[in-house]
Amino acid sequence: MLNLNDLHFFAAAVDHGGFAAAARRLGCPKSTVSKRVAALEVSLGAQLIHRSSRSFTLTDVGRDVYDHARAAVIEAEAVETVVQRRLAEPSGIVRITTSVPNAQFRLAHRLPVLARRHPRLLVQLHVTDRFVDLVQDGFDIALRSHFAPLPDSDLVQRRMSEDAITLVAAPSYLTQHGAPETPEALAAHDGLMSSMTSKSWQLRNGQGRLVEVAPRQRFHADESVPLLMAAEAGLGIVCLPELISASSVAQGRLVRLLPDWTAGRVTTTILTPHKRGQLPAVRAVIDFLLEKEPAS
Repeated sequence: MLNLNDLHFFAAAVDHGGFAAAARRLGCPKSTVSKRVAALEVSLGAQLIHRSSRSFTLTDVGRDVYDHARAAVIEAEAVETVVQRRLAEPSGIVRITTSVPNAQFRLAHRLPVLARRHPRLLVQLHVTDRFVDLVQDGFDIALRSHFAPLPDSDLVQRRMSEDAITLVAAPSYLTQHGAPETPEALAAHDGLMSSMTSKSWQLRNGQGRLVEVAPRQRFHADESVPLLMAAEAGLGIVCLPELISASSVAQGRLVRLLPDWTAGRVTTTILTPHKRGQLPAVRAVIDFLLEKEPAS
């Protein structure tokens, strides 16, 4: 079996253009590099390098061996990195900024789990619906929900989730008013609207058919919790991302309506400045947020 250290010496010799340069880089005598490369050639039964006092060139076989040797070195370094990451306990302050819905429905129940897992980690959560400049304001991580792709920037983007926006209503409302069987039927129902100026919903099915329908305006709120509670109280039908309505649907407080139709999809993305994202504490938080939550 090949000596992996010999592959390491060979790759270093090629990378640095000779035995002397590789020896300086590795901090060992030139003779050590030369002997280990020679031992590799003996082990393989093939000449890898054309040597002379003025040149250092690879043979055809040497080029093929170098490709594999370099890959082996990279994999060995990756193993070391993985172990170092595992052994390094994340510690220090990690500052996160996000919107109110993300804080309430995505982070509130998960951050205590993170804190118990990494007791030396201190998370500072800043909740706001205004735009925050991560670099200017000194944040490590931002969670942003958006309908269109985010613009290109120097920030590293990791997609966290994608949620359909669905129609839901309380069983008590459906008992009194019945369930709509088509999008057009929503015009005869009470709607809970997500802004002060909203008058209609645009719905699309799996075949791409688009319908705009205006329910009877029963209640307006530009924050998700009042809309959710109004729907659970039987006040009307509401369009909400599944992130917000899923628990209520699972527990029977709300019922999904017109399951073939959605009012779009909202994507949540984790953003971090490139250099900050390399820090063990920040990386640990990102890895945790990207974990799939256990079924409740």
